[in-house]
Amino acid sequence: MKKGFRYALFATAVLLLASCSATKYVPEGSYLLDEVRIQTDNREIKPSGLSMYVRQNPNAKWFSLIKTQLYVYNWSGRDSARWINRTLRRIGDAPVIYKEEETKHSGEEMKKAVQNMGYMSATVEPVVQIKKKKKLKLTYKVSSGKPYKIRSLKYDIRDEKIREYMRQDSAGTYLTEGMYFDVNRLDAERQRITDNLLRNGYYKFNKEYISYTADTVRNTYQVDVTMHLAPFRQHNDDSPQNHRQYYINKVNFITDYNVLESSALSSIEINDSVHYKGFPIYYKDKLYLRPKVLTNNLSIVPGSLYNEPDVQRTYSNFGRLQALKYTNIRFFEIQVGDTAKLNAYVMLTKSKYQSVSFELEGTNSAGDLGAAASVSFQNRNMFKGSETFMIKLRGAYEAVSGLQGGYNHEDYTELGAEATINFPRFLFPFLSNDFRRKIRATTEFGVQYNYQIRPEFSRIIASANWSYKWGLQRQRAQHRIDLLDINYLYMPSISQEFRDKYLNNEQNYILKYNYDDRLIVRTGYSYTYNSAGQALMNNAIIGNSYSIRFNFESAGNLLYAFARMTNMKKNEDGEYSLLSIPFAQYVKGDFDFAKNIVIDNRNSIAFHVGAGIAVPYGNATIVPFEKRYFSGGANSVRGWSVRDLGPGVFPGDGNFMNQSGDVKLDASIEYRTRLFWKFRGAIFVDAGNIWTLRDYKDQPGGKFEFNKFYKQIAVAYGLGLRLDLDFFVLRFDGGMKAVNPVYNTKKEHFPIIHPKFSRDFAFHFAVGYPF
Repeated sequence: MKKGFRYALFATAVLLLASCSATKYVPEGSYLLDEVRIQTDNREIKPSGLSMYVRQNPNAKWFSLIKTQLYVYNWSGRDSARWINRTLRRIGDAPVIYKEEETKHSGEEMKKAVQNMGYMSATVEPVVQIKKKKKLKLTYKVSSGKPYKIRSLKYDIRDEKIREYMRQDSAGTYLTEGMYFDVNRLDAERQRITDNLLRNGYYKFNKEYISYTADTVRNTYQVDVTMHLAPFRQHNDDSPQNHRQYYINKVNFITDYNVLESSALSSIEINDSVHYKGFPIYYKDKLYLRPKVLTNNLSIVPGSLYNEPDVQRTYSNFGRLQALKYTNIRFFEIQVGDTAKLNAYVMLTKSKYQSVSFELEGTNSAGDLGAAASVSFQNRNMFKGSETFMIKLRGAYEAVSGLQGGYNHEDYTELGAEATINFPRFLFPFLSNDFRRKIRATTEFGVQYNYQIRPEFSRIIASANWSYKWGLQRQRAQHRIDLLDINYLYMPSISQEFRDKYLNNEQNYILKYNYDDRLIVRTGYSYTYNSAGQALMNNAIIGNSYSIRFNFESAGNLLYAFARMTNMKKNEDGEYSLLSIPFAQYVKGDFDFAKNIVIDNRNSIAFHVGAGIAVPYGNATIVPFEKRYFSGGANSVRGWSVRDLGPGVFPGDGNFMNQSGDVKLDASIEYRTRLFWKFRGAIFVDAGNIWTLRDYKDQPGGKFEFNKFYKQIAVAYGLGLRLDLDFFVLRFDGGMKAVNPVYNTKKEHFPIIHPKFSRDFAFHFAVGYPF
């Protein structure tokens, strides 16, 4: 502890010395912008909402506390020819020198923003306070004044047809008499009306045709507002006319469009065409997609009014097809009698269908080193319907150490193969084509085979699945239904040494259960929602966001009902068996909520809570190991190594299978900050544990009890370093135990008071953020 205190004292001294030189590169007569604040006299006007208008912000702080990068910059010498000085300046941040002109512009923009909220007499006063050592504090004092309100609303809409559309849609208006004269809401109403008209054939309409006049009532804070609709003019010199509604005339497909060449139709190379259900399809050499695939993904209907959402749905539908690289939809006006119509051209660019990839990785299981390699082949247009077929072969080898006597060899070999095929449509028998078109889901079938050879045993895991997914990656919500997922665990051989030591021991029921042949037939549903949607790109912090994940699955119910109906005999363990293979029966549910709160452009707070429960019943007294929960590791309570915590107060016995449970609670909070270059830092606190629902003899102290579980919550704290390479994140976390439920004595139960590095520290390396 004395040594730790000396280190802390030394770090504090370094920071104090750094702070003394914070103005080293501030010129004489200038000031370092040390602090910026916004003060408002109105609770409805939040300072955080005005911070975006501040043009000059102080140097960024690590964890909102220390201007580390400014200090790094100031450590550099004045000789820019030396590499160390250039490096320090590149890593650090130059001091932000206060500029009066930037302050003036910031105040003006802030004032306009407040006035747009309805506070027309608002003022913004920048107050400058000179501090010691050439530092300056800037405060923007915002006085809102009394808000202006809309006394009356009038509409100057001379186009009768548009006026009728607006009347029919008036229930959705954003404007009401008595509301604040909020320019943002006025503009939102323009966009709302425009969107409605774009759904009803007004192809050329945009919100600039809608304007307002506002007349203030003398000696009051009231405004009379009139909305105006400008007539349509093709050119400025043309006479005004009513806005035209457009109908869809024909829809054409061009399947070999090259985005690098001219977009003019006359320049697109076309050699042949085919007509399918009235839709012309033009192609160059060979039609690579079935005509039915093109028409099934088309939402633009010939003969109907132009509808902008139909166009966007068509983009979305074709965007799901892996056989296509780009989609572009163009419209050309024609006049048929007195009716304005549009010819639509859906222009498609194909992608490369086939690819082969090879992966090589190193493995490390409890110190045993090995290597694994895999090769996969993918075809993204298997049956000319943009079906994605993938087959993958994998092999691994690992040297196994620490085994003593009774084993024929000391290595681990794994061979695996899997194949999946994904159809970009909803496949199910006895359903009409129109119904399947409405459900924009993808269907996936897959089979997997894995053969493991260890010194203790050999194991085969075979599985097959049938699932549906809908919701694109760019959308906020995604759903998945596992209609049928069959897993078969087969143990061809078990060494006598392993059997005598572990499986024949009546105390170790969990281990024995998971090394018997087992059949799992399950169905499941999962839902994921991310409020950031497509805005969250490359791990960038866009703004406050949250995500919700929910999963539910059950297994064995139909098999159990069939066994009861047919009076199937039970085996010696009291289980029903199908073809002499006992099947698992359980129900399982998981929920996880995560939220990210942005403090500024460099700092944020993220937290998550999660819970899960798996209940064995009927034909089983325990949940299969693959479906049980574990705690500890890079994505759990990081003061413990992976699978090293719980259940309950169970300290572990060296068998990782016994450190699994049926109930899981997790919670974490992280303070994240940008350091320099692509490095990010984090301070975190984790809490959680797992428990069993039954009192298993080989997991003493692991059962969940309402009057005890909250006393068994483990807590950890630590620091993290992340390397954000845009396309993926490398994460290094070091966690220390704060509360260890295994121990009863105060000294050991609260290691945060009496830490012991060798006992309480855990290091984690992972890819991606923990939540």
